[in-house]
Amino acid sequence: MPYIKQEDRSRFCWNHSAYVPKTAGELNYLITDICCAYLECTGKSYSAINDILGALEAAKLEFYRRVVVPYENDKIRENGDVF
Repeated sequence: MPYIKQEDRSRFCWNHSAYVPKTAGELNYLITDICCAYLECTGKSYSAINDILGALEAAKLEFYRRVVVPYENDKIRENGDVF
């Protein structure tokens, strides 16, 4: 995950109180809208499309590492391992 400088983060902060997606469809729409805005800004090219796919994959992996793994480890401790 490319961590950006603290002073640059305010440009990207999204106001969580404004509206938070409540369904998978709304979350998908929001992510797609951001990707389309990036594509509109950079111009449609193989490179820009590859940038988007790479960023989505990296975000997925970071979410898995930071959120899913600790959750699964908690559940293993709580309920016992499958293996």
